[in-house]
Amino acid sequence: MKLTTVEMSVRPWVGALLAQPVLARLATANPINLQPHVVPVWFEWDGEAIWISSFDTTRKMRDLARNPRVSIVIDAVDDAEHNRGVVFEGKAEVISDPAVVVARATSIYIRYLGEAGARKPEPASWIVDPENRVIRLAPERINVWGEE
Repeated sequence: MKLTTVEMSVRPWVGALLAQPVLARLATANPINLQPHVVPVWFEWDGEAIWISSFDTTRKMRDLARNPRVSIVIDAVDDAEHNRGVVFEGKAEVISDPAVVVARATSIYIRYLGEAGARKPEPASWIVDPENRVIRLAPERINVWGEE
């Protein structure tokens, strides 16, 4: 689901918020005991999907392997009277193709660390780590709240 031009024109802050390198929170759930798991993540929105870099060994990836349904929230609180945000929901896809993983992970890391920061040895090694994956959520539902 794409944010429509009507939604973006009525709430231009949505595009501005999604363009900022702020933290998102990814929620997964264990399908056996139904325990939710929420973690802060770096993300990139391409206009149709949210992309997140992660490693196979994390709990979120174990949850996704058994239950691909997720929610992602990105929000901003300016003060007690002004808060806004976007919630994306749907079935996530885990991508392991190294060409896609390296390109997306590099883009996400540059978004948060800058070009020079993403090229440092520690983040650069994460990008090409054989356990690195990218999570792609093309949302089935998008909920927006708040005002500029």
